[in-house]
Amino acid sequence: MKRSQTTLAAATPWLFAAPALVLLLVFLVLPFLMALGLSFTNQRLVTSEQVSTAWVGARNYLRLFDDESFWAALRNNFLFVVIVVPVQSALALMLALLVNQKLAGVRLFRTIYFMPVATTMAVVAVIWSLLYSPDAGVINRLVQLLTFGAVGPQDWLRDPKLVLPAVMLLSVWQGVGFQMLVFLAGLQSIPGDLYEAARLDGARPWQQFRYITLPMLNNTLIFVMVTTTIYAFQLFTQVQIISNSGASARVDSFRTMVMLMVHEGFRNGKIGYASALSVVFFLIVLAISVLQRLVLREERTVR
Repeated sequence: MKRSQTTLAAATPWLFAAPALVLLLVFLVLPFLMALGLSFTNQRLVTSEQVSTAWVGARNYLRLFDDESFWAALRNNFLFVVIVVPVQSALALMLALLVNQKLAGVRLFRTIYFMPVATTMAVVAVIWSLLYSPDAGVINRLVQLLTFGAVGPQDWLRDPKLVLPAVMLLSVWQGVGFQMLVFLAGLQSIPGDLYEAARLDGARPWQQFRYITLPMLNNTLIFVMVTTTIYAFQLFTQVQIISNSGASARVDSFRTMVMLMVHEGFRNGKIGYASALSVVFFLIVLAISVLQRLVLREERTVR
């Protein structure tokens, strides 16, 4: 009897985790293994007797080194991540500190800051495409107002130097509310006694933030930085809508890895090459995420 109860107790967690594990296996692990296998073939989207699937070894991977589109997309992805992740995380922390104050109407501000997250990226991209219009766009009018007319209207979505920063701005605006809520949950879990003791010791607000808030938010910061990095590498919807709007700059100035995979796989029909792209990209993102987590953990240990 005791043995059966022990067995049941040991199996219970696995029974509860089984649905999630099955979904991960079917929609994550299995597709990756299929992509890994297809990356060593010349698989086409549409096959025929004249174009049959054959094993090509590492040819698809060797082709990456000579593909300028691959390096341009990878460069755009890294530039997007390097700028958006710290800016969005810092802005989210600042907003969380603001809405964590005990002020009248603070719940309204929390809702307002979170509203862009509840709006789909496709809708956001379309709206911001109109805001970026060189003729009647609000962004250009705001720039002219702030610079007292010194800077004229800019063609944000056609200028190769401006299109990626424009995408960064709308992406930060749309996603910062989610990180804000995560930071807010972390802030509200910090015991108030710590701040009260610090104030009694004469600690200033900046010192309280430096020696209490930041150390207590270490786990939250790691989660926000890693998830934001992964989301940033998945950049696709906004740039795809901009490229299809007919008002886009040279595609290599803002094309991302996911865009390149879709283009090679579904437009050019090169499933094998697209699979190689996806495998390499997955390994790059995985390595960066693990490295980022280790670095942040090491910083926490040093502190």
